[in-house]
Amino acid sequence: MQQDYLLKAPRIFTGESWLEHHAIEIKNNIIQDIIPFDPSETDSRYNDCFIAPAFIDAQLYGAKGRLFSAYPSTDALEKLSASNLEGGTAWCLPTVATNSPEAVYACIDAVRDYCTHGGRGILGIHLEGPWLNPIKRGAHIEAFIHPPSVTEVAGLLEYGKDVIRMVTLAPEVCSDEVIHQLLAANIVVSAGHSNATYNEAIKGFENGITAVTHLFNAMSPLQHREPGLAGATMDHHSVMASIIPDGEHVFYPALRIAKKAMGERLFVITDAVTDTDSGPYQHYFAGNKYEADGILSGSSLTMAGAVANLVTHASIELDEALRMCSLYPARALRLEERFGRIAPGFEAALVVLNSALEVVEVLR
Repeated sequence: MQQDYLLKAPRIFTGESWLEHHAIEIKNNIIQDIIPFDPSETDSRYNDCFIAPAFIDAQLYGAKGRLFSAYPSTDALEKLSASNLEGGTAWCLPTVATNSPEAVYACIDAVRDYCTHGGRGILGIHLEGPWLNPIKRGAHIEAFIHPPSVTEVAGLLEYGKDVIRMVTLAPEVCSDEVIHQLLAANIVVSAGHSNATYNEAIKGFENGITAVTHLFNAMSPLQHREPGLAGATMDHHSVMASIIPDGEHVFYPALRIAKKAMGERLFVITDAVTDTDSGPYQHYFAGNKYEADGILSGSSLTMAGAVANLVTHASIELDEALRMCSLYPARALRLEERFGRIAPGFEAALVVLNSALEVVEVLR
């Protein structure tokens, strides 16, 4: 990106409101100001387009035939970052599903190497497991699942310092001490792949868990006598939850119900995987989704596709759909002072979309 320039568009969504015929003044990749301009001077590249905060994906596993856990390398991360740009995503958390310690440590090494050498688009790593409830493992490999010890967690935190940003765990199989260890390391702790009762889930939230992973999927469901993790999530006043709006993981009426209950606490992830026949997870494309051993294992969703689905199938207004893919994930990851808005002081992470909600360009 250029060091100092103006970016003009017929419409800009700031993350709060719409502006017409304004320009974004950028210097050293930081937004300096938003100023009006003569409509006749609009950049011709962006006719019939608008600019919005670029998307942030807190959970995806690989792209272009390179599942990150099977190919823990800077090359795999470069392919992931490039694929993200095609779908409007500027920044992401590559995610490692339940795996061996060796695989997890290799992925930490790859992310650290990628970022140390100036790689863009990667915020850290999201560890989904292995501290899950095997009853709700989904496509995760049961042989790797286990409750964590304080010693194990300490070793992982030491090795993954400044790389691990998010951990998904089942609160009912983890001690309070373990959760506090993770929180003390400034890691976002998310409840998922869990069979927690309503009371167990609420206790986890009171202990500092601030997020829930892929609402409805791989968790104790909302029932009239036991609301489970799904019910506790919707009933809580502050916990946030990710959701996968591909029509496969969650049917759209259920998404609408969750949105009405949670409002700004619901944000989008793609949960996207890629074809692979390497490593312990064998994903293959099956219609509009991926499966492993006949079990739903990931999506083929992009964030731009998620925005379109939210608007078209879930009756969510465009501005709110955009926030669900930018501002709200930034908030869940405690990055809301850096991303998710077009305002002075924020990073110039921007997506240009046309009227069909197709990605024209991503700037970061």
